[in-house]
Amino acid sequence: MTRLSAQTLSSVPSGVRVPDYDRTQITPGIVHLGIGAFHRAHMAVYVDDLLKDHPDWAIVGASLRRPDTKEALEPQDGLFTVAVRDAEGTHPRVIGSILKVLDANAEREDLLALMASPQIRIVSITVTEKGYCHDPATGELDQRHPDIVHDLSNPTAPKSAPGILVEALARRKAAGIAPFAVMSCDNLPSNGETVKRIVSKFAQLRDPALGEWVGQVAFPGTMVDRIVPSTTDADRAMIGELIGAEDAWPIMTEPFTQWVIEDHFPDGRPPFERAGAQMVGDVEPFERMKLRMLNGSHSTMAYLGYLAGYEYISDVMGDEDFVRLIHGLMTEEVMPTLDMPGVDLGAYRDQLLERFRNPALKHRTWQIAMDGSQKLPQRLLGTIRDRIAAGEPFERLGLGVAAWMRYVVGIDEKGENIDVRDPLAMRMMAIAADAGDDAETLYEGLVGLAEVFGSDVAGNQVFGETVATHLDSLFDIGVKETVRDVVEGEP
Repeated sequence: MTRLSAQTLSSVPSGVRVPDYDRTQITPGIVHLGIGAFHRAHMAVYVDDLLKDHPDWAIVGASLRRPDTKEALEPQDGLFTVAVRDAEGTHPRVIGSILKVLDANAEREDLLALMASPQIRIVSITVTEKGYCHDPATGELDQRHPDIVHDLSNPTAPKSAPGILVEALARRKAAGIAPFAVMSCDNLPSNGETVKRIVSKFAQLRDPALGEWVGQVAFPGTMVDRIVPSTTDADRAMIGELIGAEDAWPIMTEPFTQWVIEDHFPDGRPPFERAGAQMVGDVEPFERMKLRMLNGSHSTMAYLGYLAGYEYISDVMGDEDFVRLIHGLMTEEVMPTLDMPGVDLGAYRDQLLERFRNPALKHRTWQIAMDGSQKLPQRLLGTIRDRIAAGEPFERLGLGVAAWMRYVVGIDEKGENIDVRDPLAMRMMAIAADAGDDAETLYEGLVGLAEVFGSDVAGNQVFGETVATHLDSLFDIGVKETVRDVVEGEP
């Protein structure tokens, strides 16, 4: 089978949508740091919809850690397939908005030179929570992070996302070129303000004058939403049959997609709204809604579901006790913390539950469970803080935290090892090894991770009693019985 590329694009079957513009005539206006699956299923599709009429807004991607995306897409001239899966089947589309992918390690100077050029007006980012080299509990730059230490000592040869952004902005400042807008598309609380704080602090540590200049850069906040499971070899084989060509890295996703963007782009932007994005003055309420309702539910289902033996989220949703748990979590504990005038939160909840049920979307609980120490503060602990402040219970949210603690022990209910992927995995497993099966000791050890829990939650008696009780139950009677006890305790 021939490889998908500019030369073979014309042989793609007529029923498959392909770019409706001349790719030889498009030029980059956006650099995207962290060109993983989510970006290619989300922002790259929106931009693809706009290039026919706005050809100067194509994307150059950059891989900051591994060259695998570059290696997959370079022989394909940047082309790749996005396949939407629903109950009716799989619907492929070839995306052409990514002109090329740079490996930031091997092509760092090329990347920095492009970012410093006037044609780049937006730098967007999806590097996951851990890629910002910050303290998730406070949202501040982690000045002890090895990559930050390196970049402050070697500012013109940076490794980290903050270091790369600041070096490119420094070059623009020195050349008298207006700064690009920095647009995070990651699940961070107040992602625009958070990234501005991180990047400005790094710049200030490099040079106070540079820090002041970077502090004036636009950092529009965003809320992004689309479920994107990992691509399997079976997916690759199926896409090859559908498009009549080999695609080394197609992307599988759901029909739903959402993008809410703060409209703050001093040097211009594509008309994202024409592709379905929602431009707003303040994105934070939408972001909080999504982080707490979708992502908080996802994490809770991931830890409990994995431990209960469910491989996929749709499997979890086949268990009525879990459905009741997640429905109650959103309705009784999350929705009261959200102030969203004009938004029907009940309808949003029901839409999420339906999306979780999609049997065609093979979203692994193990995949969602990755990097939990970076995700918990935004997805669960922020809501818990609000519930504590209001004097309200948080049994289901507390169970989600307890499930994370049980998961990071690294041994499931059958005694088999769990492949825990997390920046703090070694520290957490050491804590678990010391605790053994003692839930109280395990709780005390893990809640002492200040970068996850801070000092307020860790020292709260109600939080401790709620989470430790659930954790003891998970060890004593297991996940399914614990979930059943919680939902049967509902009024």
